Amino acid sequence: MNNELSSQQVKDIGEQGLLERLQRFCPPEIIGDDAAVIETAPEQSLVVTTDVLIDGVHFSNVTTSPEDAGWRAAAANLSDLAAMGASPLGITVGLGLPGEVRVSWVELLYQGMTECLQKYNTSIVGGDIVRSPVTTLAITAFGQVSPHRIIRRSAAVVGDAIVVTGVHGASRAGLELLLHPELGQDLNDVEKTALIRAHQRPQPRLDVLPILQKILTPNSCTDAINRVCTPNSQLPIAGMDSSDGLADAIIQICRASGVGAVLERRKISIPAAFDHWLTQEQALEYALYGGEDFELVLCLPQESASALVQHLGQDAAIIGSITSGSTVLLHDEQKKFPDQVLSLSQGFQHFSQ
Repeated sequence: MNNELSSQQVKDIGEQGLLERLQRFCPPEIIGDDAAVIETAPEQSLVVTTDVLIDGVHFSNVTTSPEDAGWRAAAANLSDLAAMGASPLGITVGLGLPGEVRVSWVELLYQGMTECLQKYNTSIVGGDIVRSPVTTLAITAFGQVSPHRIIRRSAAVVGDAIVVTGVHGASRAGLELLLHPELGQDLNDVEKTALIRAHQRPQPRLDVLPILQKILTPNSCTDAINRVCTPNSQLPIAGMDSSDGLADAIIQICRASGVGAVLERRKISIPAAFDHWLTQEQALEYALYGGEDFELVLCLPQESASALVQHLGQDAAIIGSITSGSTVLLHDEQKKFPDQVLSLSQGFQHFSQ
């Protein structure tokens, strides 16, 4: 990138000049009209999700390069699609910018988004750019899913196993290392790099969906209480992603389904690096409330849950089960720690801090 490009500011080239620069990140056959037209397959439901990221709240130049900010923004939206069981079709990008932002920064932001999307054969199909006092990135993602394969928060039933698709707390740990490098003295370079990458380049778990399609056939419905299936009936699964923290995801599922849950403290998957770096209480806090791990939290029949964990490997785990009532309880089978009731007030909430 030459010096002229790296120093050029958005106000120097204006809206149309910036749009012309960014069009190369979009398929030429889709952009150019007042709206994108995306064809979906027959007998598919369209899934739409929107996520807004604000400079200083969701990213900053202290912890996140423009490429990583773009990657994380795209990954967050793809994770929401995965949480619904949907395959991505495309995204639109709403971008608010101060005029003093460098053009090179914006291009690198789009490069990061594109790098993430390309892994899943997905494209930027449109958007809008406006002047703003603070850099704001609003992404709307579109996906498709068969109606009877939609994953909803409200489908958990008593007796379901609770599965997490990977470790939790890594993103929070990576953020802490970026903000306070001195904290990582007990970690080796490989461990530090892995934790920081978990924060800067999270992986949306779209890879889980084909596995679920193999495991959760209509016959699986006979394994769950109160579920009677026909070939086109809803599959026996509830879930969401853990972008706002593991505890938040489980509590939200339980509230939507009118159930409770018991989590086994020692079964919660955490990074191996935590063992010689954090106390047990710190590791648990990072895992439950750290957020932005973008794993899936799924509730499904015990037999299907075991099969899913076996397919996913060692980082996936059954960490508890759905119970009657409304309490979400953290339990220690070894009785070294007292039972703890989990609540949303313990994690991050916008406007509460």
